[in-house]
Amino acid sequence: MKILVAVKRVVDYAVKIRVKSDKTGVETKNVKMSMNPFCEIALEEALRIRESGAAAEVVAVSVGPAQCADTLRTALAMGADRAVHVDSGGEAGIAPLSVAKIIRALAEAERPGLIILGKQAIDDDCNQTGQMVAGLLKWPQGTFASKVVLDKEKQVATVEREVDGGLETICVDLPAVITTDLRLNQPRYATLPNIMKAKSKVIKKMTPQELNVEIRSDLEVVQVTEPPKRKAGVIVSSVDELLDKLKNEARVL
Repeated sequence: MKILVAVKRVVDYAVKIRVKSDKTGVETKNVKMSMNPFCEIALEEALRIRESGAAAEVVAVSVGPAQCADTLRTALAMGADRAVHVDSGGEAGIAPLSVAKIIRALAEAERPGLIILGKQAIDDDCNQTGQMVAGLLKWPQGTFASKVVLDKEKQVATVEREVDGGLETICVDLPAVITTDLRLNQPRYATLPNIMKAKSKVIKKMTPQELNVEIRSDLEVVQVTEPPKRKAGVIVSSVDELLDKLKNEARVL
């Protein structure tokens, strides 16, 4: 079985986000970028499935500008067998539906038995791509997975998923789409020898046009602004004064 894993290049989680002066978006020049943390978890799970003998190959896929090749190098260093880069021609911030259509086209060409994605990206927090991929392919899906168990003989996957009320366990037939939650696993670190080897590996490059996918968005970002700064607190002298402020100023009582 082949596993297809989608990985995204995002601003590193440890970087303090700055809004551009013209308020058209987030500043990304001279900013450290890395693989989306949820995508790291998805890749780690695919590698563990391969190491258990339930899969034969892990293919990492990234959609975006030329710099996404660095993210794919990281995926190769972690242990992915192959990498495919769909170059968006310098366009960043591609809509989830366009990404989903590209992944669908790749899935139809690669014919994987399983597609694993992070449940969301930490830059846009859309949490849409995995569900859209499953819908376009008409495959079953297991979202927010905190545990995945494959039965190779029955060709099914048991997914324990996190929901608002606790945990839900579902069983999906393969091929399927799974999106990973935070507690599924702890991603491995890429070793220096593997990082060096990854630099010489070939990354297959494609374009959306080759996959017959048109990149478009029905949304327009009007303005990006920072959240208002938190106001300083006040000290009250009595319980009565506190209740008065909560009732008349905060209006929470």
